[in-house]
Amino acid sequence: MSKQLPRLRRGLDMFPSPVPERPGLVLRDPFRYSDEVLIIPPLLAAGLSLFDGESTVLDVQAYLTKLVGQLVPNEIIESMIEVMQRNGFLETEELERLRAKKHAEFAAAPLRLPAHSGSGYPDQTAELRTQLDEYLKNNLSPVADPIIGLAAPHVSPFGGWQSYAAAYGRLSGAAKNHAAEKTVVVLGTSHYGQPERFGLTRKPFVTPLGTIQPDLEMIDALTRSAGASIVQEDYCHSMEHSIEFQCVFLQQMLGSDFKILPILCGPFAKALYYGEPPENDDHVMRFFDALGELAEFHRSELFWVLGIDLAHIGRRYGDDLTAIADEGEMLEVKEADHERLQQICDGNSEEFFELVKPEEDRLKWCGFSPLYTFMSAVPEARGQLLRYEQWNIDEQSVVSFAAMEFV
Repeated sequence: MSKQLPRLRRGLDMFPSPVPERPGLVLRDPFRYSDEVLIIPPLLAAGLSLFDGESTVLDVQAYLTKLVGQLVPNEIIESMIEVMQRNGFLETEELERLRAKKHAEFAAAPLRLPAHSGSGYPDQTAELRTQLDEYLKNNLSPVADPIIGLAAPHVSPFGGWQSYAAAYGRLSGAAKNHAAEKTVVVLGTSHYGQPERFGLTRKPFVTPLGTIQPDLEMIDALTRSAGASIVQEDYCHSMEHSIEFQCVFLQQMLGSDFKILPILCGPFAKALYYGEPPENDDHVMRFFDALGELAEFHRSELFWVLGIDLAHIGRRYGDDLTAIADEGEMLEVKEADHERLQQICDGNSEEFFELVKPEEDRLKWCGFSPLYTFMSAVPEARGQLLRYEQWNIDEQSVVSFAAMEFV
């Protein structure tokens, strides 16, 4: 009897190979259980749809043989299975062992080490400071009245530097001194976190610019109040960039003496699927209550930073179109983005959700959950849009993002 195939693991990064001499489908593990990046040749990639837990090796061989009109050797398929299984790309015991090992290592680690230095930004201190100085040099704009928070992108800084600069340029002059004395609550998108949950860590954040200490008293208070809505020592913190990039810019502007309350906001999947407000979920409601109480009690001690991107449109994101920034369909996206941003600035969380929920968020705003969480915790906040951008992350796909300030 032919061997049954395991399921292909969900949540893998998949995209066409950018290497001309090695065409095919790139498979990459965003959770970093494995550091291997696999390029599956086009023919074998066509058979991945049969990795469903029900089909067999013989089924794949028959399917591929029919595609090319000649026998595809069984050994080629078996070799692909072995490599994918060994590296945790299939739902097997190997994946469980890799997952358990990585989660245990992160839980035991004393520090949250930088995961994106050397790729998202320079890993050398002097080079990083020089680059950030270049980004910010024409964007330092002191604020007359103190602000309570900022929203900045979490896209790679080299792609979104103008919006990063527009946001963090506000932390100069009196605003810098005002923010540096506070605990910075960073609400970041959790791209791979549990839906309707919020990830915390008590670890100091390390970057090439130094170490930021967590506010353990506030973290523990929030944990006690929010209970099961929180995933404590959430492994997603180990590789998530939405908070790490904010830490780098915060350190450039404030130094490293401030404390941080890092919160990863998982997707509000139920809200989008059922079209009901996120707080209809008990876990989300409990966290909103707990964070709102913390925000009220420590009102004068907190500064808020949101690491958010907006729309994700194009081939990379499953759309049947080639997206070009500020052209064609993206002009309609720009209009829709601004409509949502206006509701955020006006503090209208209900109206904001009404714009997001159709078609389970047709614009795919990955910043929806941090934004809605902030609006629920600090309902009196009002915003101002500082900059809006669209950026081609590749030739066929666009991400939009913005810089905002809140008073």
